[in-house]
Amino acid sequence: MGGFFGLSSKRDAVSDVFFGTDYHSHLGTRRAGMVSWDREDGFIRDIHNIEKAPFRTKFDNVLTEMKGTSCIGVISDSDPQPQLVRSGLGTYAVATVGRINNVEEIIEKYFHSRGGYHFDSLSGGKVTVTELISALIDIKEDFVEGIKFAQSVIDGTAMILILKADGSIIAARDKCGRLPLSIGRDEDGYCAAFETYSFTKLGYEKVRDLAPGEIAELTPDGVTVLFEGHKCKKMCSFLWAYYGYPASIYDGVSVEVMRTRNGEIMAENDAKSKTPELDSVSGVPDSGTPHAIGYANRSKVPFTRPFIKYTPTWPRSFMPSSKAQRMKIARMKQIPVHDFIEGKKMLLVDDSIVRGTQLQETVEFLYENGAKEVHMRSACPPIMYGCKFLNFTRASSEYDFIARRIILELEGEEGEKYISEYSDPHTERGKRLRQKICEKFGFASLEYQTLEGIVKAIGFDEDQLCTYCWTGKE
Repeated sequence: MGGFFGLSSKRDAVSDVFFGTDYHSHLGTRRAGMVSWDREDGFIRDIHNIEKAPFRTKFDNVLTEMKGTSCIGVISDSDPQPQLVRSGLGTYAVATVGRINNVEEIIEKYFHSRGGYHFDSLSGGKVTVTELISALIDIKEDFVEGIKFAQSVIDGTAMILILKADGSIIAARDKCGRLPLSIGRDEDGYCAAFETYSFTKLGYEKVRDLAPGEIAELTPDGVTVLFEGHKCKKMCSFLWAYYGYPASIYDGVSVEVMRTRNGEIMAENDAKSKTPELDSVSGVPDSGTPHAIGYANRSKVPFTRPFIKYTPTWPRSFMPSSKAQRMKIARMKQIPVHDFIEGKKMLLVDDSIVRGTQLQETVEFLYENGAKEVHMRSACPPIMYGCKFLNFTRASSEYDFIARRIILELEGEEGEKYISEYSDPHTERGKRLRQKICEKFGFASLEYQTLEGIVKAIGFDEDQLCTYCWTGKE
């Protein structure tokens, strides 16, 4: 997916943007970049591939080679960015987070028909999302109208950060507020970031969250609202359940608190039917852990850590390009604590069950190390649809998702008419889905968090949340 950090200050901004951007590293693994603005030297930019090394190891040179009182940095799972643009709006740098589903339609309608416009392309001929967004902005006579226009014609999501040639920064939250964007300040300036803790850890205090679609301009002296935005909001629920960092707070709701509360609700749901006889509750590290702690606290079943992830050399199991290597490394990282596994009836909580491949490896690992029973709980409802708005679920087909694949096995394409029934644990189809996955993966039992449960755990009204990946409803 991605995240960004921008600062306009009276002092040099590069160091804070370096550390602030690094705090977004959990949001992307492919590209990263920084660009600074200095009154004498203008724009200085640096972009690197971070697929095989963390952000900070690739960018430590910027602390000595880059300078400027304004700076933006971005972690990206798609484009090399920030992009430097020279247009009728002047020279500026732009970074984006989001997804565009109608790229070809936009190019055909707004550029090919006009003639003479060309785009740089990535491998496979794909146009960079950031360049396309900047081209849409440049159609209008000023940045505000350009951003509003770009967001209006994009099918998807576009959060935008622009560093202008006067050192000011324009920050625009996406029009539906699917992603968070917050403003912070210290005595020398103002910053904008996806992750609030990225600037509070650097000594800035939070000013506020931007509203959906809101556009604000940051200078060292203050924040000017250029467009107030919209009242409607469709915040991504999956951010709290999985993608968000535990220390994150999105629109006032703590990720760690939500996950703990989510686990408590799952335990309450189990108690209504009958909680299985258990020796322990454990989380699939790391994002499944707080859900499991909540479950253990409410069920009064002891929380244990039956295996530990070895992360000093391989912090991310998905870094290698080879699937076989990723799976091998994921397995190598799991070091068992035999006293918590041998002969035990265990309940394992994961943040979600997407394809199920690594989870199957984990369960097999527990049985190989002597587990008597492994019960499985997912902190999300069954994932049925690939995300249309963010780059969360990279699937070539929705049949890559284990729930959809099982439905296909049970009823063929006819089963697509009954997806809502398969999601519901109380229907016959819902029970068959869970039983079939148990048989395939060797679970003693399986249950998913309900849609009502996860909405309750977040604490927003359902109409303020995006639940598309579970319901298919926009």
